[in-house]
Amino acid sequence: LSVMEVYLSLVRFITTELTRGYFLEHNEAKYTERRERVYTCLRIPKELEKLMTFGFFLCLDAFLYVFTLLPLRVILALLRLLTLPCCGLSGSRLLQPAQVCDVLKGFIMVLCYSMMSYVDYAMMYHLIRGQSVIKLYIIYNMLEVADRLFSSFGQDILDALYWTATEPKEKKRAHIGVIPHFFMAVLYVFLHAILIMVQATTLNVAFNSHNKSLLTIMMSNNFVEIKGSVFKKFEKNNLFQMSNSDIKERFTNYILLLIVCLRNMEQFSWNPDHLWVLFPDVLMVIASEVAVDIVKHAFITKFNDISADVYGEYRASLAFDLVSSRQKNAYTDYSDSVSRRMGFIPLPLALLLIRVVTSSVKIQGSLSFMCVLLFYMGMITLKVLNSIVLLGTSCVFVKEANMEEKLFDPPPSAVSSQPVADKGGVLQVSDNSQPTIITESSAPAFPKSDSDTFLTTPDEEDDDKIINANTGLEGDSLKNRTPKKDLLEIDRFTICGNRID
Repeated sequence: LSVMEVYLSLVRFITTELTRGYFLEHNEAKYTERRERVYTCLRIPKELEKLMTFGFFLCLDAFLYVFTLLPLRVILALLRLLTLPCCGLSGSRLLQPAQVCDVLKGFIMVLCYSMMSYVDYAMMYHLIRGQSVIKLYIIYNMLEVADRLFSSFGQDILDALYWTATEPKEKKRAHIGVIPHFFMAVLYVFLHAILIMVQATTLNVAFNSHNKSLLTIMMSNNFVEIKGSVFKKFEKNNLFQMSNSDIKERFTNYILLLIVCLRNMEQFSWNPDHLWVLFPDVLMVIASEVAVDIVKHAFITKFNDISADVYGEYRASLAFDLVSSRQKNAYTDYSDSVSRRMGFIPLPLALLLIRVVTSSVKIQGSLSFMCVLLFYMGMITLKVLNSIVLLGTSCVFVKEANMEEKLFDPPPSAVSSQPVADKGGVLQVSDNSQPTIITESSAPAFPKSDSDTFLTTPDEEDDDKIINANTGLEGDSLKNRTPKKDLLEIDRFTICGNRID
């Protein structure tokens, strides 16, 4: 009898296992959320590439500016200086601040190019090629870290030079301070250009190695980036930082690949057949970069519950920089704004490209000069067309994000320096470290658009912790808490840290 009971129990268990059911609709919210996560991951490649494409053309616009409009602006500024004795001094300034910055950029490029002419590219190539594979792999990683550090500090050096040269001065002796800042900027641009040259030479050695092992190792190093970033906590501001850094990195890699192709084509007497030999390796580098960015951003948004629509907000913030730089009351050049946003400083990269092109292409005869002139006119045409399309697209993005009112706000320094006086106010510290009186009932001094609701991205979890920890404290402690930064207020995106406080 006991055997039959065991048998019947076993049969009943197996029957139950084969016929039992469950109802997913009883947990509808959970499964709906999981499905939305899948849809978000599927949308990430499209939204990310939209941002990357827009950011690429922004970097291209700032990069072409160095070759096309900057020389013309420098010539116009120098002509103003030469014709000033004939025309007379109509104003209090010899040159406008923007013209002073243009002349400084031109002198920096000329001095650094003359210094770069003493650097032997061929000797550097053979010196690097004689190293072992593992040593070159370590060198390339060190160069990537050094490039980020140089980019982070380089724009500060250039900004210090521009402000020292253009700030109002009471004494003439104060102009002497421009000289050390100028030489510091020249030294920075030269060293950064040398750093990028070594990076391009290492990549060129990887392309020309017989077994391609070095190139494979260097490309697999990109996937290590996924491990270092995917499993960390990210907010919207941090993801914006990473997205801008990825845009800058991708554009820089394209320029490095262009330099590698130019050097290789020169060695093979500009034989077009050799270009098809380089094409698979170039495609592998680009494909690995795109694949790493897609996987990284897809899982970051999944683990941190960030919607794919956030990339549209990032695109609107970048578009706002472009549109605001075209206004009459603009307080920065657009190329400098891109440098602060993405850590992309075009001067060293442009200097290296000029050095490589002038050493690879020999100009002889009047026909060659005509070809150079036509090529220069074509670059100006490309720059103007790119700027027009970018400006129109940026206006559309800004209008869709309801950020038109922010365009008419005064510069941040003017906003932060104006205190709002009222009785019974709370003392707070503004961005420029000056105390400001703010009250609860007082209206904001300047209009704000609806974009503040999505551009300000607080960390909900941290806010809950702060509120729970301060339940027994007075309300003033919460009022004095520093708010999260707006996307438009965040400057540097080359910092390797994970949080922006």
